[in-house]
Order: sequence, then C-alpha cells, then structure tokens
Amino acid sequence: MQITKLDFNNIPQLSKTDKAYTLGNAALKPFYKHAVELNAFEAVIEAKTFDQTKRQILVQELKEQYQAIETTAATQNNIEKLLSPKAYTVVTAHQPNLFTGPLYTIYKIISVINLAEQLKETYPDKDFVPVFWTGGEDHDFEEVNHINLFGKRFTWEDKQGGPVGAYQTASLAPTLDAVKEVLGQSEHTQILVEQLEACYRDATNYSSAVRQFINWIFGRYGLVIVNANTKAFKAQMHDIFKDELLNQTSKPIVEATANAITEAGFKQQAHVRDINLFYLSPNQRNRIVKADGIYQVLDTNLSFTEAALLEELEQHPERFSPNVVLRPLFQEMILPNLAYIGGGGELAYWLERKTQFEHYQLAFPMLIRRCSVLWIDANSNKKLNKSGLTTSSIFQDTDQLIKDYVLGQTNEELSLATEHEVFAATFQQIADKAKRIDPSLEKSILAQQAQLQKSIDKLEQRLLRAEKRKNETSLEQIRKIKDKFFPKNGLQERHENFLAYYSRYGDLFIETLKEHLNPLEKKFVVVTA
Repeated sequence: MQITKLDFNNIPQLSKTDKAYTLGNAALKPFYKHAVELNAFEAVIEAKTFDQTKRQILVQELKEQYQAIETTAATQNNIEKLLSPKAYTVVTAHQPNLFTGPLYTIYKIISVINLAEQLKETYPDKDFVPVFWTGGEDHDFEEVNHINLFGKRFTWEDKQGGPVGAYQTASLAPTLDAVKEVLGQSEHTQILVEQLEACYRDATNYSSAVRQFINWIFGRYGLVIVNANTKAFKAQMHDIFKDELLNQTSKPIVEATANAITEAGFKQQAHVRDINLFYLSPNQRNRIVKADGIYQVLDTNLSFTEAALLEELEQHPERFSPNVVLRPLFQEMILPNLAYIGGGGELAYWLERKTQFEHYQLAFPMLIRRCSVLWIDANSNKKLNKSGLTTSSIFQDTDQLIKDYVLGQTNEELSLATEHEVFAATFQQIADKAKRIDPSLEKSILAQQAQLQKSIDKLEQRLLRAEKRKNETSLEQIRKIKDKFFPKNGLQERHENFLAYYSRYGDLFIETLKEHLNPLEKKFVVVTA
C-alpha cells in the first residue's frame, strides 16, 4: 500500500469551519479549551475529575451490556480498567447506521483506538480506553436505514417509529439478503456474510445488532461500545435535566456562543430549543414543550404538570432523552473522558458548547478531528496514472481537471489571455483619446469593451470545446474516476460502505488504516492499493 498525506487546506470538499478548527485558526480559539497536541493531555487529565461511584456504575452497566456479546479479552480488560482512578476514556460517536453506514464511521473508530494507544505510550502510568458511543436514541430512521454499495442504494423499509436502537430487526431480512447477493463469493465475503447473519438476523433489537457487528470488527483492539440509554446513566443527568425543564438554561447560553461564532465568520450549527429534551414512550421519541404552565409531549396525548413531570424524572429518568444540545453534557457526565473525536460538522456543534460546560462546571474535553481517507484501488490507480492525474490533483473540480488535461495534450495555444491584454490596452488608448475630446464618451466605450471581451471569452470556450472533442475518450475516463472517488461531488468516505472494502481486502483493510491513521497528525490520508 502506498500512503500519501495531504494538507487539509488542499481539500476543497471540506468546510470552512472544518479547516479552520483543524488548522488552528485563531478566530475559533475562544470556543475550545485545549490545543490538539499530545503534550496538552497533561492539562486535560488534570482538569478531569470523576468519582468512584460513577466508575462503579459505568463498569456495572458495561458488563450488563456485554453479557450478550462475545467479548474479547482486550475489551474485558478495558472495562475492568475503568474502575481505576487512573483510567480515562477517549470517545467517538455515531448514529447506528446500517452495516456501519458511511466509511467515516470506520475511520472515527480507528482514530479513537489509535489515540488511546498513543496516550498509553506517552503516559504509561495511566490507562486509556477507546469508546464508541452508539446513538440508539435517535429517531431519524431515514438517516440510518440505507447504505451505498457497488453503486447501488440498499434501504431498510420499516415504520416502527421511535428510537432506532429499539427497532426489531425482522423487517431487515430482505435488505440483508439483497446485500448478500451483491457481495460476491470471495473468502472475505464468506466471513463477512457469516457475521452479518449472526449479528443482524436474530438480534434482540437493532441496537444490539449494531453493537455486535462493531464489536466483531474492533473488539480485537479493546474497543468499548457504550449504550447510554439506561436508567442508571440517565439518573446521573437528573439535575441538568431538571434545570432544563424548569429554567431552560441551555438556550440563552448556547445561542450567545453561536452568535459569537457567527460574528467570527463561521456558521451556526445547532438549532436550540427552549427545552432540549425528548420523552421516550413505546415506539415514540417526542419533544417536550411548555405552554401555559403545562408540559406537553408533542404529537401525543401526554401532558404533565410541573410537579408530575419532576416526579416522572425522579422515578423514570430513562424516559428522558437529550437532543444534540445536551448530548455532549451527557457523555462527559457518565464517562471519565478526555477527548472527543468527530468529523468537521460534529466538532462545529461542540464549539458551541464550551460556555454551557462552564455553566455546569463540567470539564470540556479536547476536540480532535477524525482522520479522513480516500482509498484508491489498484485498477483505479492505473486509470488515474493513464489520465495524468495524481493523488493531489484528483481533489480539484472536474471542469478544472478537464481543462488542465486538454491544455496539456494540445500543441495549440488555446488561451486568449494575450489577446485579452492587447485588446484591453487598445481600448484604454481609445478611451483616453475619447475622454480628451468628450468625457461623456468614456462610459459608452468601456461598455463596448466589456461586450467585446465577452465575445472573446466565448471564442476561447469554443476553442477549448473543439479540443475537448479530440480527447473525449480520455475526458470521459476522468469524469468516471471523479465520480467514483467523489460520488455526487462529495467525499468517498461520506458515501461508500465498509462492506465493499472488507469483501475485497478482508482484515488488510482495517490493518492498513490502523497502521496509518493518526488523528493528531491533521492530514488527509490517501491509500493507494
């Protein structure tokens, strides 16, 4: 495998905020606490307090969750380590996408595993546990119910409703069968199909299936998967949930920070509600709103007085579900966590949380941009080289790539830039002469110049089109390469799925990524097979 690492500045597909945070833009520094550097973890560790009672709850809950999972020794050891006051977590999270969803889910998890190992090497007297937080409470089924595989979209059709983690998986069988048909018959595929069947076919619920499949891939590295939707975990958020219900504290705090981020030149991410909590009931997850002193659960017949809702919170904290505004607080409340690893969009959400954390006197974790990868298979690499493209140039706009290719292939001068300069100089002389005779003529002359310049531009485009026709076969190849690596003009990692790569490369796919992904390096990684 050939590894190329590119600067984030040279990746036009990434957002302004993503690049700015990753590359340390000074305008964003007021919105986070720790620089993304290995030696900065000393301060992060110093700031993180986590009492022994919480550790005991954490380990007990994890042991219960892993009872139904074939747990590796590495994961079992990591769970036990969390009882120690010298043990910490580093976390990444994602919705429970179908069969791991887009590739970047895999890159997130490998990033967090590698970070934990780096920290252990740097601070050998402490332990660091990589954690994957599954978002099983989310109810946006349409966001997680599909994958893109070999140019086709496979969708799990269902109408159960409520948190996706609670879905029963019987209706997933047709989608699973359709996916199996296109995976082929390789040795790696047989292993993959066995695991898909074992994890998804007869799972207790969808959340369980997701945990088992992720555990099969990453359990060897000691990854710990956390399902936070339990009564014991939610009980630790009692005071913050109560404050949210009674005082709606988060909205003004987060909105003020979001406005400051906007003033700094970046986009606001989260829409903050008055109450940033949902209520969970069978097959439903609905917003809680307050009107005329009564708390309503939207789209249901449920309503509570203040006293009744607080009693409900006291007795059944598991029925309350935080949205994106409160979820970061929940994570840091129940874990001895030092760092969160996420994509550019996720970290933009977290940047709006620092003041909120300060209000609740919670330590703000280090925010680390996950690794990004473009994987180029051997056959595509041959086509890439034949087209004269490189691992860095492929990120450019398709039209620019085509123009550069055409200009590189022709012996003729297609640019009319020289003629433009001569033309502009001539018109300037005319305008100067006209202005001496009658100043009112200058505006008319400059308008005619603009019209004629547009005509020259059109002539240049016609020359380029004529040359393109001579190279249409090669240009079509460039378009196909771009479409493959950047589906719908987006990054490969946001579109393609893990199954396609494991079915071809097996464990080599994971091992290659494991060897070369370093989230502290701040580089975009290109793997050429």
